Amino acid sequence: MPELPEVETVRRTLADVVTGRKITAVQVFLPRLLKNAVPQVFGHTLTGRVITSVVRRGKYLRLVLDGDKDLLIHLRMTGSLIYMPAGSGIPGTAHIVFTLDMGILVYCDVRTFGCLWLVPKTGKTGIKGYDELGPDATDPAFTIDYAWPILHKSRRTVKAFLLDQTVVAGLGNIYADEALFAAGIRPSRRCYGITKRELIALKKAIDDVLADGIAYGGTTIRDFVNGSGREGENSENLAVYGRQGRPCLRCSTKIAYVKQGGRGTHYCPHCQK
Repeated sequence: MPELPEVETVRRTLADVVTGRKITAVQVFLPRLLKNAVPQVFGHTLTGRVITSVVRRGKYLRLVLDGDKDLLIHLRMTGSLIYMPAGSGIPGTAHIVFTLDMGILVYCDVRTFGCLWLVPKTGKTGIKGYDELGPDATDPAFTIDYAWPILHKSRRTVKAFLLDQTVVAGLGNIYADEALFAAGIRPSRRCYGITKRELIALKKAIDDVLADGIAYGGTTIRDFVNGSGREGENSENLAVYGRQGRPCLRCSTKIAYVKQGGRGTHYCPHCQK
């Protein structure tokens, strides 16, 4: 599932080309992707609207429009939102096509788990999972002072803590594993046993791995592409994720893989105490 760096990469690549563009037509080929509107209402609401900005919160992408509704998108596992210049043919994999006054915006989704909603511009959206989001992992509000009281009283594992979107929004399996490795903390550690010094190291590690993920255009394991249709290049920077059985880049111990809370988890048994 695309995480913060991947969705931020999509946001940046789209913002450059769709901001200020008017939606002139909407074609919906797979109605079940629309979660709170039928295709006719969805198309009528968006047609004629101008995209004023593209923003991100956690793993959600939002097209801010000049009308009374915005378009909220969660790419889930295999969703992609790609801008194509005027004159481009509609790909056969397209599920929703937004024709713009200059070019087209195409939503494709191999496994069709993605979600699109029409949402009010302000206040609660009524979307479970979005309204409850904690501070973004890149937001100045995500500080040691914010995280320490929550962490210190929790009996969960630190990996589960990082994946809880109500605590911090945007982190997923890849970057949680990478941050814990960089901080030298084993994913199975219980939160109440993490020291404040370790939390400071973990916060820095989160900042670093997310910055690298964004700088390299996201991590493509299978399906992720940015708003221009290009794959991310951050997979070369991964220290533990997807490297089970291979030698640790620091100590040469084989990277371990376990299922933790139903999620695949990668770590170095030597470097992560």
